[in-house]
Amino acid sequence: MEMYQNILVVIDPTTEDQKALKRAIELASRITTANADHQINITAFFSIFDFSYEMTTILSSGERDTMRQMVIKEKQLWLDDVISATNSQIDITSKVVWHNRPFEAIIGQVIDHNHDLVMKGTHQHDKFKSVIFTPTDWHILRKCPCPVLLVKEHEWPEQGNILAALHVGSDETEHLSLNNTITKQAKNIAQLITANVHLVNSYPGTPVNIAIEIPEFDASEYNNAMQAHHKEAMNKHANSFDIPLTNTHVEEGLPETVIEQVALEIDAELVILGTVGRTGISAALIGNTAEHVIDQLNCDVLALKPDGYVSPLAD
Repeated sequence: MEMYQNILVVIDPTTEDQKALKRAIELASRITTANADHQINITAFFSIFDFSYEMTTILSSGERDTMRQMVIKEKQLWLDDVISATNSQIDITSKVVWHNRPFEAIIGQVIDHNHDLVMKGTHQHDKFKSVIFTPTDWHILRKCPCPVLLVKEHEWPEQGNILAALHVGSDETEHLSLNNTITKQAKNIAQLITANVHLVNSYPGTPVNIAIEIPEFDASEYNNAMQAHHKEAMNKHANSFDIPLTNTHVEEGLPETVIEQVALEIDAELVILGTVGRTGISAALIGNTAEHVIDQLNCDVLALKPDGYVSPLAD
C-alpha cells in the first residue's frame, strides 16, 4: 500500500491546539503500525515575518539580519516546546523560516525537500475577504504540487466514512485519471484507519435557457438521461474498485452543494477531491470545487492534483 513518508505540517501560531500536528502524528502512527518498516518523517514548519524589522533604517543590514535570527531562534524554541508537549514517539523535525509570504515558504519547502503531503489546520474565512485577499490555504490548494490535507475538528473514528468526490460523467483523460487517483487514495486511507469508502458525483440539471427557448424540449427526459449516464459511469467505476454500489451517491446539483449534503448525511470524517491550479482573475472570481467546499464541511479535506501538475512556483 502506497502511503505518505515525508509530511510537512504547517504550524498555526494563533492557537495552542495544533490540530494539524496532532493529525499528522495520528496518521504517521497508523502508517508505522500497518508497516513497521515504513519510516515517516514529519517536519513542523513555521513561517514568520515582521515588517517592522525590514523598515528600521537606523540599523544596518547586518544588524537587521541579527535581529531576524534572534526572532527565528525564539520561535524555534517555542516550536520545539510545542513538539515536546505532544509526547510523540514519531520523530518530528522543527523548522522556522523568515518569509513575507507564508504560502510561498510552504510550497518552497515542499519543492526543496520533496514532501509528499502538506497538513494544515483551517479557519473559517470571511467570504468577502476570501475573494479580495486570498487566504494562505487557498494559495496552497492552487499551487502546491503534492496532496494537501486541511484539518478540522472532526475525529477519525473506526468504521467511519471517507467520501471520495468524483467527476465520472466525463470521458476526458485528465478526469478519468484523477478519479482513479482519488479512489485509490480513499481506499488506502480507509484501510489504514479502518473506514468505509463512499463515492459521490453530481450532475447538472436542465439548463433553464434551453427549456425556455426550445418549447418542445423535454426537461424530464433530459434529466433522466443525464442521471442514467452518470449512474452508469459511477457503477462502472465503483465496480472496478470493488466498492459496494450502496456506497455510491449520484445527485443533481452543483458539486460543492452535493458534496456537502452527502458528507453530512454519512457524517464523513474525510472528503477527498481533486483540485486544479487556477491562478489570476479566474481563480479570484470563480475559484473551484475544493475551495467552495472547504469552509462548508466540518471534516478534513484532502485535495489532490492531476498527474503531471507542475507548481507555478517551481523553478
